[in-house]
Amino acid sequence: MVPAERALVPSTWSRLWSANGPGYMFLIPWFIGFFGLTVGPIVYSFYLSFTNFDLLTAPRWAGLDNYVRMFTADPKFSASMRVTLFFVLFSVPLKLAFALGVALLLNRGMRGLPLYRAVFYLPSLLGASVAIAVLWRQLFAGDGVVNDFLAIFGIQGPSWISNPRTSLWTLVALAVWQFGSPMIIFLAGLRQIPADLYEAASLDGASKWRIFWKVTLPLLTPVVFFNGIIQTIEGFKSFTPAFIISGGTGNPVNSTLFYTLYLYQEAFAFFRMGYASALAWVLLAIVAAFTSVSFLTSKYWVHYDE
Repeated sequence: MVPAERALVPSTWSRLWSANGPGYMFLIPWFIGFFGLTVGPIVYSFYLSFTNFDLLTAPRWAGLDNYVRMFTADPKFSASMRVTLFFVLFSVPLKLAFALGVALLLNRGMRGLPLYRAVFYLPSLLGASVAIAVLWRQLFAGDGVVNDFLAIFGIQGPSWISNPRTSLWTLVALAVWQFGSPMIIFLAGLRQIPADLYEAASLDGASKWRIFWKVTLPLLTPVVFFNGIIQTIEGFKSFTPAFIISGGTGNPVNSTLFYTLYLYQEAFAFFRMGYASALAWVLLAIVAAFTSVSFLTSKYWVHYDE
């Protein structure tokens, strides 16, 4: 090929740019946001976790001091871990059980299904808001609606949010009330189960309870697995209800001191940004560990079509 003809042949880079260049140009704002607002802060927070930083002076390198203090000399870290684990271990299974039960009822083909679906899904949209947390605090106050209802039956209810024995349970109840999102996903999963399997089980004389355990639940395990992962992560991230109901303190007696609330206190109340960054990375490690264990054990109980 002569040099003149060779010049007319576009190079590989030119062909790639002609095919993909305009698309990447449109993605430039996303790349700026992703690296500038997501990846950049993540990397910087990892660096800050090894420093002492109060937002007013330059970070001072501290090595592993933040992590050593966290695991050996910080009782509030231990308290927040206990509260958060208790919340996750009780709220997630109860929410999933309640969501599955409602999904099974709606799957019977009742009239007005879209309306019921919307009504049950609404708490998931509102439950994490400040307004609902304030409403919840009023419901479970000493002179709240719950105690007024119990008084009708001659029962003297406690001040639910001021009693360390019951305050965390009010937050668990609020989390369970937000069952709409997993309920919608369960309902979609139930609609994918072939009807002929139920007909065959009924012809064999299986009871409804046995059909649920032997047909419905095994075929629904991928959806249970998905909902379990999502709701566990959301449980560890829960912040707004504990902040509003406790007034940002985690009281009474640290009984509502969620891990995220303690992290917030360290970062924005005491300006220990380096220590708060270390807390954030430990939370990431905990969530990653729970998720990894779930995926590793899923092969023993999650059943897919194949």
